[in-house]
Amino acid sequence: MLEQAQRVLKDIFGYDSFRGRQAAIIECVANGGDALVLMPTGGGKSLCFQVPGLLRPGLTVVVSPLIALMDDQVATLDELGVAAAALNSTLSAEQQRELAGRLRRGEVKMLYLAPERLVQPRMLEFLQGLDVSLFAIDEAHCVSQWGHDFRPEYLQLGQLAEQFPHVPRIALTATADMRTREEIVQRLHLQGAERFLSSFDRPNIFYRIVPKEAPRKQLMAFLGERRGNAGIVYCLSRKKVDETAAFLCEQGFPALSYHAGLAADTRASNQRRFLNEEGLIMVATIAFGMGIDKPNVRFVAHLDLPKSLEAYYQETGRAGRDGLPADAWMAYGLQDMVMLKQMLQNSEGDERHKRVEQHKLDAMLALCEETRCRRQSLLAYFDEVLEQPCGHCDNCVDQVQTWDATEPARQALSAVFRTGQRYGVGHLVDVLLGKDNEKIRSFGHEKLSVYGVGKSLSEHEWRSLFRQLVARGLVDIDLEGYGGLRLSDSCRPLLRGEVNLQLRRDLKPQTSTKSSSGGSPASQLVRGEEREMWEALRTLRRKLAEEHSVPPYVIFPDSTLLEMLRSQPASLADMGQVSGVGARKLERYGQAFLEVLNGGESTQAPKVVLDLRHELVSLARAGMTPMQIAGQLNCSEKNVYSLLAEALGRQELSLDQALDLPEDLMMEVQDAFLDGEGELPPVAAIAAQFAQRVPEGVLYCIRAALAAEFEL
Repeated sequence: MLEQAQRVLKDIFGYDSFRGRQAAIIECVANGGDALVLMPTGGGKSLCFQVPGLLRPGLTVVVSPLIALMDDQVATLDELGVAAAALNSTLSAEQQRELAGRLRRGEVKMLYLAPERLVQPRMLEFLQGLDVSLFAIDEAHCVSQWGHDFRPEYLQLGQLAEQFPHVPRIALTATADMRTREEIVQRLHLQGAERFLSSFDRPNIFYRIVPKEAPRKQLMAFLGERRGNAGIVYCLSRKKVDETAAFLCEQGFPALSYHAGLAADTRASNQRRFLNEEGLIMVATIAFGMGIDKPNVRFVAHLDLPKSLEAYYQETGRAGRDGLPADAWMAYGLQDMVMLKQMLQNSEGDERHKRVEQHKLDAMLALCEETRCRRQSLLAYFDEVLEQPCGHCDNCVDQVQTWDATEPARQALSAVFRTGQRYGVGHLVDVLLGKDNEKIRSFGHEKLSVYGVGKSLSEHEWRSLFRQLVARGLVDIDLEGYGGLRLSDSCRPLLRGEVNLQLRRDLKPQTSTKSSSGGSPASQLVRGEEREMWEALRTLRRKLAEEHSVPPYVIFPDSTLLEMLRSQPASLADMGQVSGVGARKLERYGQAFLEVLNGGESTQAPKVVLDLRHELVSLARAGMTPMQIAGQLNCSEKNVYSLLAEALGRQELSLDQALDLPEDLMMEVQDAFLDGEGELPPVAAIAAQFAQRVPEGVLYCIRAALAAEFEL
């Protein structure tokens, strides 16, 4: 079985060998066993069910929580020549009936479904009549009521064990602590499943956490050396998302917003642009993320503190899924703690639930104030031991210094007590520094014994000290008042002189574009002399992606382009040895990329594509619709629309010949493209207004025809 799996891996996916525990997982599932798979983002989870799905006879049903994730994986499989489909709300009734017919005829190998649709009685009854050979439950942590991605429909997936007792099931997740793992096993009835727990480590990600001083300047310093790279910036509130995105655009960075307050079509359009275009920055709340399969996200930045280490791990894990260098950067401050503690206190749920959430927040704060290797601390939370410091985080690279803060901490605690345990950090620091202002005089605080005793430290150092006292639980925030500080019981040993206190010494905040990673930024993948060829390969990829109506990384991920660049294949046989170039992609794109590598712009497409184009033009001229042409050529409608757009661009077809569209709707789409001056807008700019009315491929066709007509 493993030999067959190896052949599938090479011929279809273009990889020479399995990674980590993939081979063992695939052998278990292909032989009919159940499996629980915990594997980090970018570790190759999809192959763990796609390969056994191709090895087993019959249909593989994949449970996926987001339409974007389904469409992405279906497009990727389609490019590999695998018959895959998604049954979701974006399909019309006619398209759903057509798909049902293909499923009954056994023409689909992988079917993607949302959990809400799968658990409907009619859907389960329909699947009973098919030859289902495998159920894959992706993002299985959504079953956990303790998690931030909880989806109640996942709780009903346990019934698959009873209704399909002889069909193996594989549950997969990238984020699950011990409690969540047990909940997955219990609720999905996977007690007999073999467990495959891979390392949580993402060694290609460089972690950096900085004290929040001037967050916008700090963010600009971080982004300044990462221009042209795709990334995500997370903020806690919708308002901050919109303001930050607008600010970045003003500074010359192409940024989009994403949060639950935006109209659904705007969210969908922004997400589609982020996936399909190069170098965009998505500024978002946590509403954005799950199902974002874009492998070349080079950085994730947090302008606010996540609620838990699970959330932090999952969000930072969206960077560098292709295994190439990536950055996780975060700025956090005392106000973040105040806001999250207030949100927790005001949240619904019993005291037990709040205690669990408080424990998670405390663990998040501990990582921020950690003086040792960040990666060791992060992995320890997930019950994993990293023997040696990683050498690839800020604490390892910068060799963080600690200092004996015992006496200043006592002075700070005394200031909290003597001012009445009701003032914020700003006022307490003013008292310790002996400042002369109206607020101090009005309360008579200049007469206190602690007034002016802290002049040996700067304001920055005092603020750092108070932040660390709160993070360590030595001082509490009065959430019922105005966010003032008060002493906690745990500070008594320090006040009594029974213990000493070591704190981290914060570095001066960086607000220039000097590298923040202890060297060149992780996102600069290619050397200076390689840049021209790298951009030529990316340009060809972008052109092919537009023609095929798929995101660029579906053609080839950055990691594959980088290997082409470094290995310089001289023939199709050499190109077939590049990781990520399977038989289908070699046939489709190999020659085009070879020509670019040999120093010329690609002019000759692979023969198979030329044959398809010739036949497609003939069928369109004969009056066949795109759907009928797809059936005739045994390829997807997306591919048909891509080839039609090319033919229209070369004026080999008229729009009436190419598209089966009512005249008034055709005119409306044309007007939308022409409603302006100069260049035609990209499809993404008008896609939202025609969502659900025409396939996106139609828009590419009409744009191509207009561009050819006006020679734009």
